[in-house]
Amino acid sequence: MLRLNFIHTVAFSGLVLFVGYGLRRLIRPLERVNIPAPVVGGLLIAGLTLFARSFDLTFFEFDTTLRDPLMIAFFTTIGFGASVSFLKKGGRQVLIFFGVATVFAVLQNVLGILIALPFGLHPLFGLLAGSVTLTGGPATGLAFAPLFEKAGVAGAATVAVAAAMFGIVCGGLLGGPIGTFLIERHRLKKAQLKERAFDAATAENIVEEKMGERPVKAPADEDREAYLLLQNLVVIMIAMWAGSWLSNLFTRIGFTLPAYIGAMLVAAILRNFDDLTGWLGLSQRTIDDIGHVALQLFLVIALMTLKLWELAGLVLPLVVILVGQIVLIAGACLWPVFRLMGRDYESAVMSSGFFGFMMGTTANAMASMKTIVERYGRSKHAFLVVSMVGAFFIDFTNAVIITIFLNVLK
Repeated sequence: MLRLNFIHTVAFSGLVLFVGYGLRRLIRPLERVNIPAPVVGGLLIAGLTLFARSFDLTFFEFDTTLRDPLMIAFFTTIGFGASVSFLKKGGRQVLIFFGVATVFAVLQNVLGILIALPFGLHPLFGLLAGSVTLTGGPATGLAFAPLFEKAGVAGAATVAVAAAMFGIVCGGLLGGPIGTFLIERHRLKKAQLKERAFDAATAENIVEEKMGERPVKAPADEDREAYLLLQNLVVIMIAMWAGSWLSNLFTRIGFTLPAYIGAMLVAAILRNFDDLTGWLGLSQRTIDDIGHVALQLFLVIALMTLKLWELAGLVLPLVVILVGQIVLIAGACLWPVFRLMGRDYESAVMSSGFFGFMMGTTANAMASMKTIVERYGRSKHAFLVVSMVGAFFIDFTNAVIITIFLNVLK
């Protein structure tokens, strides 16, 4: 058996991560439906552990000391994206789209609970197969899993990953067909344009412009990029530090919170303070890069230690709940989203993206919309609206929604 301390575990997770990237390139369907590389690599190790267990063997023993700090760091960077001024700059469509996404995150949880109860399962099982893992994805599911375990949901981490994987696959496969159906059904076809399609990269550039990145003055003897990275990393760590105090305060008054909520709330306060004053010199691009690194390593470490055998006996109720979630979100795309966003070509493309990130990830949403615009023509606003809500705002409100449900149902 290979025993790894916390440094070895992080190093090993880095190797597993790049194995995941390699497998995505080799197995094209994994890349086509946007299965994240850390999920591919982490589940490979979890699968090997399951195989070894059938022979009473243990291949690895991991020290997961750094797993939670990496998770908290990632969600802290999500908090820094919760800029009120940024939301206002996105305009009326972003506000409406964000509102609809928030409402349906709540409905995902209600539906999951209502289906879980007839199976004799804890209502939190239904919540785990709701917005926790579908709107939230594998990172949110794994972050909340310890709290669900304490509340009585056995194998919460394994269930969370199974639900998130199901959602990612569905988000990748069905988002495009939903948008195509709306376009064909309402005769919204557009002539192919010669201009380059408005794609995810274009949307990302506009999002960065709206975030108002400010030039940072580094000391004369310091490299500017290194100074910017250090400055934002220190602010993130301060938010994590202050957030731990806030979380402890909530815990003392009997409010159950995941470890990252305090840090995320502090980060949101610092973000909006900096928007008003400019004193902190925050760079959203730099913060997102730090968050991306933390997320990748956190996911690999969390997935490598999954106990896949805990899914036994839970497959049927999980599948029934997830099929119900497909119907719910597809229905949302075909009616309220499409209608509220304008009942036009742009709204059809946004509906496709809505299904992508409400069932899977923002990457699913972008891939689905890109497929549509390549076939029917350019979309001026859909990528911007969907990327702002899916990548910045819904994760923040979803964490609050889950926390409220968790405290009501615990």
